[in-house]
Amino acid sequence: MASGLSRRRVGNASTTSDGNPTTFSSASPNGATSPLPVSGHAGTALEGGSKIAFDPRDLDTEGETSKMPKLTLMEEVLLLGLNDRQGYLSFWNDNISYTLRGCIILELALRRRIAMTKDSSRRPYPLPDRIIEVIDDRQTGETLLDEALKMIKSSEPMGVGSWIDLMSGETWNVMKIGYQLKQVRERLAKGLVDKGVLRTEKKNFLLFDMATHPVADTRTKEEVVTRVLTLLSTRTSSIPPNALLKEGTQYRHLRAVSLVCAAYAASVLENALTRLNYDAREAAFGRCDDILAEFCVWPFGSAREGGGGGGTRRREGLSGGTSVDSVQELVKEVRKEQGDAEDLCLEIVAAVMEVYSRMDSLL
Repeated sequence: MASGLSRRRVGNASTTSDGNPTTFSSASPNGATSPLPVSGHAGTALEGGSKIAFDPRDLDTEGETSKMPKLTLMEEVLLLGLNDRQGYLSFWNDNISYTLRGCIILELALRRRIAMTKDSSRRPYPLPDRIIEVIDDRQTGETLLDEALKMIKSSEPMGVGSWIDLMSGETWNVMKIGYQLKQVRERLAKGLVDKGVLRTEKKNFLLFDMATHPVADTRTKEEVVTRVLTLLSTRTSSIPPNALLKEGTQYRHLRAVSLVCAAYAASVLENALTRLNYDAREAAFGRCDDILAEFCVWPFGSAREGGGGGGTRRREGLSGGTSVDSVQELVKEVRKEQGDAEDLCLEIVAAVMEVYSRMDSLL
């Protein structure tokens, strides 16, 4: 019976036909060789044994990990919504939970785990109604993403809109209530604690105690806020490097778009824009409207070509020439990252953006 442990290959070692191990030859300083016995069974990894225990999935994602940002989109949106000192979200924010489920779908698509089903008959249907499928079931290392990926793979085919609804618990079908992802905000906060970005404290709210998560690493949150501010307030048509993740990150321009649009839909964008004056803040919201309008259609950037602009709220007179030029530059850079004009993974991103554009908070 094969062992559950994987065997590490040892150079120049082989086994004879009767199953006995061969020996190494070791050269001595005077040129003579002496045989070194090779153990036929495993020792420990510390002893240099020939068997080691490892998870093959870690090796599969080793190259991918270097291209991924430190924080997921869900975590960045949560950070924008958290009060730095008090460590909890606004009790009156009804949009963030739904938006975070959309971020889970976005993150899986950006990691190329899910894609639209390749079927030419899908085109007449709205983007959120087009069926999605799992194309890579390798684990991501993020618990929420892996849980969602497993559900999508094992369930009946559904579209982006249906999946966001089900994961949010917005269904009257009792047979599908099990698809709801519970305690998403708390699980994300605990994940940020593990990453050293937040810390856990207990606060007394008159009748009960509640765990709160104040910001421990202010530099990480400031970096997220800076990226959002820079993208939405730049006065040039080119995209400043400060608005993007580090060089080498996969889909860094599209991730910047996803972050500001998700923050907008979750009603936490204003937290990042508080340091701007009123006019600059309204102009930033107007630019975010323009960005969402260009990326909630497929192909990206076809809103001005007659593809429609979703249901976003328009701020007339605020999206001037510079804003339009910078948004078009953003579309151009995302198309470069996209490569294939019919990328089925990124079509899911457009579908989630359309769901966001039709949320009550933006209409």
